[in-house]
Formats: sequence, C-alpha cells, structure tokens
Amino acid sequence: MAGSYNGVPVPSDGAPISYHQGRSQVPPNPIIPFIEGDGTGRDIWRASLRVFESAVEKAYGGKRRVVWYEIFAGEKAKAKFNDWLPQDSVEAIRQFRVAIKGPLTTPVGGGIRSLNVTLRQVLDLYACVRPVKYYKGTPSPVKYPERMDVVIFRENTEDVYAGVEWEQGTAEARKLIEFLNQEMLKGGKKQVRADSGVGIKPISVFATKRLVRMAIQHALENRRKSVTLVHKGNIQKFTEGAFRKWGYELAVEEFRDRIVTERESWILENKDTSPDLSIEQNAALIEPGLEFAAEEFRQAVYAEVRQVLDTIYRTHGHGAWKTKLMINDRIADSIFQQVVTRADEYAVLATPNLNGDYISDACAAQVGGLGIAPGANIGDGYAVFEATHGTAPKYADKDVINPGSVMLSGAMMFRYLGWYEAAELIETSLERTIEQKKVTYDFYRLMTGATKVTTSKFAEHMIENMGAAVLATA
Repeated sequence: MAGSYNGVPVPSDGAPISYHQGRSQVPPNPIIPFIEGDGTGRDIWRASLRVFESAVEKAYGGKRRVVWYEIFAGEKAKAKFNDWLPQDSVEAIRQFRVAIKGPLTTPVGGGIRSLNVTLRQVLDLYACVRPVKYYKGTPSPVKYPERMDVVIFRENTEDVYAGVEWEQGTAEARKLIEFLNQEMLKGGKKQVRADSGVGIKPISVFATKRLVRMAIQHALENRRKSVTLVHKGNIQKFTEGAFRKWGYELAVEEFRDRIVTERESWILENKDTSPDLSIEQNAALIEPGLEFAAEEFRQAVYAEVRQVLDTIYRTHGHGAWKTKLMINDRIADSIFQQVVTRADEYAVLATPNLNGDYISDACAAQVGGLGIAPGANIGDGYAVFEATHGTAPKYADKDVINPGSVMLSGAMMFRYLGWYEAAELIETSLERTIEQKKVTYDFYRLMTGATKVTTSKFAEHMIENMGAAVLATA
C-alpha cells in the first residue's frame, strides 16, 4: 500500500477493507476515500459527513468508526493538479475498495475523461445499483407513492453506452456503413443511410449473467419477492432478447432450488389445482389459443410443460413454488406504465444499460426525484457510492440544496459494509425529518405548511431525530 495519494498521507489510524472468497472483510476502522464533489457538492458533503459520523457513533458507541480520506476529482483536482481525474485518486479507490462521492462536473469539450466511465472501466464496476423507495411525507406526483420500493440493477459496461460509435461523415463511419450495406445486408431490403452516425450495441452472455447473478443474490439475501428482467426483446431479439434468455438461463443454472420462473409457476399451479390435468390441458391454460398454433409450436409447449413437471414438481409443486424467488420478465416500454400504476408488483429489476438509465429516473421521480435518489457503481470487491444528480453550480456554496442523495448513498454504503444499524438510523431520521416538514427548498415549494431549512440545518434536524430514535429503542 502506498503511503500517500495525491500527496496526502494515508491515515495511520485506519485499515483497508479486504476482499476474500467473494466477500468484503471490513475492519472496525475502515479507511473510506471520499470526493466532496463540485458545485453544490461542497455543501451537501459537509452536511452528509456530519450525519454519517453521528449515525456511526450512535449505532456503535465508539466501537466502529469510519476513517475518512479525501481524494480528488473534478474542479478541485483540476485546480490542485491540473488533472480532472488524477491517477492517484483511482489507485486510492482500488486500494481501499469502497469510496463515496458527491456530484462532479464533466466539462464541455474533448479530451476530458468521465470519472464514472473511467472507474467503471478500471475497477470493472459492472452494476449500477439504484434503490428507489418512498419516505413518508415526501411530496409526490402520484397517488400511491408508498407502493414504490424497488432496487434496479443496471448493467454498466455494455449496450449503446459502451461508446462503440462513429461520427457521421467520418472515414470510419463510411467504411462501416459500406461493409454493412454491401456484406451483412446485401440482397435484403434493409440498408443503412450513408449520412448516418453509427453505434454498436454489444450485449454479451458474460456481462448479462454476472449482472443477473448480482440481482438474484441481492433479492435472496434481502428476502425480495421477485427479480424482473427488463428488455426490449420483442424488437431487438439478438441483444435485449438474448439478455432475457441468458438471464433465465443463469437463474435456473445457479439458483434452481431457490427460484421459480413465472411460466413454471403457471404450470405448477395448474397441476396443484387439478392433479389429473393432462400435459395438453395444462399447456392450453398457459398458452391461450394453442389449438390454433402451428404443430411445431404446440409440441414445444407440451415439451415445456412435461419438462417442468418431470424435473421440479417434486421440489416446487404442492404450493412450494410460492415460497421461491419469482423470476419474470417485462417489455421495457410496458414497465414504464407498470411502475406508475402497480409499482408494488415489482421488487428487483435487472436491466441492460440504456433501459436501466431511463427506468431509474422514472421511478425516482415518483418518490421525491433525484435530490434524494441514492446510487452506486458496484463490481466484485469494489464499490463507489454517489449522488445521482448534477452539480447545480447556480446554487453552489449557498447552503440550500437537498443533501438526501448523498446521505442515502451513505446509508447504502453502510449496508454494503454490513453496518445495518447506521444505515437504518440515517434512513429513519431522514424520513422523520421530512414528516416533520423541515425540508430544503425543493420540497418546501411542493408541501403545505412546511418549514424551509438550509442544507446544514436539515442535517442538524436529522441528527436530532437520530438521538430520538436511539432513546426510543433503548
């Protein structure tokens, strides 16, 4: 381990987190690198730090503590080192494995690396994890916001966000279009227009399965009822359709005794309800209109029913399937409607990159918006927790911004560390403070009878409410 990063000595009173056999080993005094962020990041980090320290102290009475270690990125790094993202900052996160950051500026212009993209690539942070839940009292545009409680696992490295694209009019774009039109699409009706920009949408077996694996593990460990594969496979059959296919394969290959697919549950329930049901009758119930289908399709459905009953009815039948984790799938455009009209039917969503980006914000909008939306980029043994909103430079250093996104990202970080008591204190005190209508301006303007408070004052009220929570449970 290096003695310093960016010229700042590593704290001598802390210890690094280690990783062994798929599990993080967390000492009672972990060194956690932090990046305060640009613009409003300075205000919300100061407020959040006070809340984090208070939660850990109240939860563990000095037996555990975070040893914070500042690293640099964004405007502060540019001013100090003439580098938007110093390599030392990346290496510090690699060394200490878990970090947290406020919002960062990505300057307009070429040649500037995105912090998130760089960290995802270097540390292979392949899952963007976004929990979205309602906290009582939060203003919402929907009638039943309390129905929203999902965790979104968004694949972070592939899809159209992989950055494999060429600008319209360049030699590379012309070369690729020519190859597609003259070789891959030759003789067909499809052609790529010559004046197109072109991007590639890679979705692999490897990246899909490890993302779905993480989503299923989370669901099982947290007693979630379902994992839903979100895709546009009805149109993009060999990319997003493959994401659906490989997700189901992974679930059955690695978690057979603990999961049931939605179609399997239909077959099993039919058999439970009518034990004398024939294979053909069962198949007709799960595929209405099957009698009008092609013979080949009918036989395939019969084979599916027979295979389910032969292989898992002994372990999953007679109602046992109801105790298993449900694996199902939904078309991406449909899920946007369903998270508004019946959000309580969903628990964990596993998505390709682009779908997850859209769905995360659509869900967050129902329960307070990005101001209190936490998030993380997580890989095997590494995690970076972050505010999900921008830097809002117009409000920088005015002590007015909602610090909830960083605070709840910190709660998420503490859960990742196994410090559940500290996480619970942060979440319950935030909810209690909102219920008391002591809120920053973004919520104040949407609430009747609220008291508008500063960023720092909001933190003070949260800390007071933590004390009340501790006394109540003593």
